[in-house]
Formats: sequence, structure tokens, C-alpha cells
Amino acid sequence: MKSTLTQVVLGGALLLGVYPLRAQEPPPEPPPSADFALPPGFAGPRMEILGFGEMHPGKVVTNAPYSAVGVTETKQKLQDGNSIDRKVSSNIYRDSQGRTRRETSFPGVGPLAASGQPRSVVMIHDPVASTGYVLHPDTKVAEQLPSPPGGPRHAGIQSKFEARIQQEIANGTLKKEDLGAQTINGVSTQGTRYTRTIPTGQIGNSNPITITTEQWYSPDLQVVVRSIRTDPRFGQTTYDLTQIQRSEPAASLFAVPTEYTVKQAPPRHGGRRGSGAGPGGGPEAVIPPPPTE
Repeated sequence: MKSTLTQVVLGGALLLGVYPLRAQEPPPEPPPSADFALPPGFAGPRMEILGFGEMHPGKVVTNAPYSAVGVTETKQKLQDGNSIDRKVSSNIYRDSQGRTRRETSFPGVGPLAASGQPRSVVMIHDPVASTGYVLHPDTKVAEQLPSPPGGPRHAGIQSKFEARIQQEIANGTLKKEDLGAQTINGVSTQGTRYTRTIPTGQIGNSNPITITTEQWYSPDLQVVVRSIRTDPRFGQTTYDLTQIQRSEPAASLFAVPTEYTVKQAPPRHGGRRGSGAGPGGGPEAVIPPPPTE
């Protein structure tokens, strides 16, 4: 059970830095395996449900400490009239050095359902020490993550990525709208709506599919405070950063407790540890990242 959860966590943690976070526009539809390979803001429903919105090793924000509760809810109506409503809450912390911590309790969904009990996991990203950890409170084990990938390869990915974005804007399948400024949960934010159309026949669809993403981004905190993603294939996913406090979190939150045993994280399923290959599966990504500068 812990091994399965770790592979899911590693898939998100190791690959969030694959695409640089400075792209200003939404991406084209990537292959299915890209769901875990994209940074927060890009990820599809699976990543939203996992709630790793702030755990992005490719981006380090300093001198903007805060703590908050991130709430992600996905609602999906099925063809037979049934509905699925999934909600995940995470306690999120970031200090002035850019270290982040996310505490998430996963409900009994998918591979976790067999136990009948929710499982908690804590993720720490420490850019000062260039490392990260997945903490398992139930076993008092801390799995140390390898450093996120980097180097010239990423510059090439960024260039190709931006070229594909511009192509979608030019052919009219992608539209961007400025929604202006709004105060949300006590924080000043800037809103943007992205509308992407999948043309008839592109994925076997008999009619065009319209996907909308509304994001409210805080330039001060450099995080998304609210997002609403509507996709007729997967339902609606909303994310809210609530109970925001601007004080400095305790330094102990970003260290492995002394009673934990530290182990190296196991290789991910479907690829080498630290490689750029995704574990596979998952819906397409359509949400753009906010600006980081």
C-alpha cells in the first residue's frame, strides 16, 4: 500500500519540474502520459485531486512566507445520472527561503480504497538543500527524493513548448481572456480565462469539445488562489487556497523529525528514478501556469 502511494507521490514530485514555469499561455493537448509530467497549473484532474498545487521543485519563491489550506474538489456527472464528488484538503506551508510543505490526507479512492481508511502523506521540498522528502506518518519513514532534473534539455523543451502554444493561438483552438483584478480569500488576484476547443474528430469526438479554465493568481504570493476547470469529459474541478496567513511558519515543519527513518525513495514505476518519462495514464493537461515574474 505504501509503495503504491509512494509511486503516485513520486510521479508528481519528480516530474513537476519537467516543463519550465515561465510559459505564459496554455499548452496544446499532450500525450496521456504527460499528466504527471507538467507543473502545477498544467495538470489535469488526477493532479488536481492529488493536490500538489504548491509542490513544484522547478519554481522557488523566496521572501513570501505563508500558510494556508488548499481545497480541491472534483464533481463529475455520469451518463446514467450518477455523480462522483471527490474533495481533498491539504495544509500548505512556505517559508522565506522558499521551502514548502504539504500535508494531505487521501480518501479511500482507487488503490487506497482497499484499506478502508484514509492515508496521510507529507511532502517537503527544500531548495536550500536541493532535496525533498515524502513522510509517512503511519510508519515514521521519510523517503528522500532525488533532485529535480535540469539543464540544457529543459531549454529545448521550453522552446518547442512555446512554439506549439503559438500554433494553437494562431489556428484559433486556444483563446485567452483577461478577467481583471479581484480580492479572493483576502488576497489580491488577477484573473484569466482560457478556452480551448478540441476540433471535431481530433480524438474521435463527433462534435467540438470546449474546455475552460479560470485562474485567479496572486502576484504577491506567486500562487494560484482559485481555479475552476470545466471539461465535459471529466467534470468540473475547483481549487481554493483558504485560511491564508502571511506569517513565517515554524522552521521545524521543513525538517525530517528525528524519530523518522530516512530511506532513499524507490524507482518510479515506468521509468528510471529522476527520468523525464511519466508513469503513464491520466487525462490530458489543459491548464496554463500563471506568470512567475
